[in-house]
Amino acid sequence: MPGLLSAMEGFCVIGIVILVGYVAARMRIGGPSAQMVLNRFSFFVSSPCLMFAILSKEPIFDIFHSSIVVAFLSALLVGVVFLVLNRLFFHMGPADATIGALNSLYLNSNNIGLPIATYILGNPALVAPILVMQQAVFTPIGLTVLDVTTKGKASAKEILTQPLHQPLLIGSLGGILVSAISAKTGWFVIPKYLYDPIDMIGDSAVPMILMAFGMSLHGTQPMRDRGDRPATITVAVLKNVVMPVIAFLLAYFLMGFRGTTLYACVVLAALPTGQNVYNYAARYNVGMTFARDGILLSTVTSPLMIALVSAVLS
Repeated sequence: MPGLLSAMEGFCVIGIVILVGYVAARMRIGGPSAQMVLNRFSFFVSSPCLMFAILSKEPIFDIFHSSIVVAFLSALLVGVVFLVLNRLFFHMGPADATIGALNSLYLNSNNIGLPIATYILGNPALVAPILVMQQAVFTPIGLTVLDVTTKGKASAKEILTQPLHQPLLIGSLGGILVSAISAKTGWFVIPKYLYDPIDMIGDSAVPMILMAFGMSLHGTQPMRDRGDRPATITVAVLKNVVMPVIAFLLAYFLMGFRGTTLYACVVLAALPTGQNVYNYAARYNVGMTFARDGILLSTVTSPLMIALVSAVLS
């Protein structure tokens, strides 16, 4: 099975770089702030450059592929399922339930999605529509609910300006704009001497992201809160098992996708929970342990599901 072999080779590449980050943290290379520096630099500089460099040269009609319908509906359905399960079994408050829903539906399109799309699917641009969808739709909705449930009111200004604080979204939208202009004019509008340094900086994004993630694994003690364990396991199952199944059903029967498009839809749906969810939990001081453990459990188990998808669909 060449697809499964390709996936395993991709995981091997990703795993080695993550291991380097873990060993570096264990040996205290770079000091206690190394992980933060790598995370912040990749978040604010290299990842936006990467998305701009990729999308600016991607044909505009290929960026917003109809597969975005599968990503949106599968995420929405999984989030609703968690809210129903919470009402029936977990009985969390509205704020914690919001974190649980985001834990179930929010894809790690940056830290894990970019490497997976690069080394397994062979096209980093595949994560761009998901990134735009999450930052433009799910993040404002989630923050609105958290504002109301924790502060008793929602700041319209803060919600509307939230996308402006997301460098990845800004880089992606900039690349999409350049792609549209280039398609209209018939030639690439960014001079080579400007594009090349952006592309060069962007090339550093994936290794920095993976090493920072490896560093974050050093010294962690997950699942210490027994009261959150059922909900934590539930969000991991929803994210890593239920969401890919829903994505397959939607892609195959609703959209009629076959071959590589179907494969990409299901693999991307099997991505682990995005680390943004922990940032939102910390920002509102709700469900932080729940968010962290859900992200970690989802991240650890996601490769198993992606390997299974590769074995079946590739």
